[in-house]
Amino acid sequence: MAVIAFHTSQQTARIQARLQALLAVLHDKLDGFVDRRIRLAAAQAEQVRHDTPRPDRPVAVAAKSWALDPGIVSDAIPAFFVGRNIEGFWVARDVKGRIGGMFLLENSATSFARNHSRPAGCAIIYPSKRFELDLENNGNPMVAPLASLKRVTMRPLRRMAALPGKWRKRPNAG
Repeated sequence: MAVIAFHTSQQTARIQARLQALLAVLHDKLDGFVDRRIRLAAAQAEQVRHDTPRPDRPVAVAAKSWALDPGIVSDAIPAFFVGRNIEGFWVARDVKGRIGGMFLLENSATSFARNHSRPAGCAIIYPSKRFELDLENNGNPMVAPLASLKRVTMRPLRRMAALPGKWRKRPNAG
């Protein structure tokens, strides 16, 4: 009986050693997984922080990054994105990226889309985000100079709007 008990305690010791080794491997794997998830979450939080729109500047994206569901819009029907860019001007752009233009008025942008899809007509898609024209401007040729003029004139106005906050009285340190 003593031999059997000794043999069983050796098996128990081996099983315990294997379990400890397995637990150590699982612990390392779990630590690696958690560490990776934490780093990924931190990177996503940093990306969100950089992508978060400032109140004075809306988010703008490129329209070519949007894919349309073929079940919603057919290839037989031309489709145009119509929306605003960062400066607030209207942009019309073909979904396939063949033609686009910038305009002062929404009506001009939708007319541009309809004129370039004759005689069949077109689907007009109004994205919820602002987007930039990433093609040559075939719309109103005066919009590009107006956009640069608007940027130049708005810069001092933004600085002046920020001044009252700088003039507030600060409490005395002493």
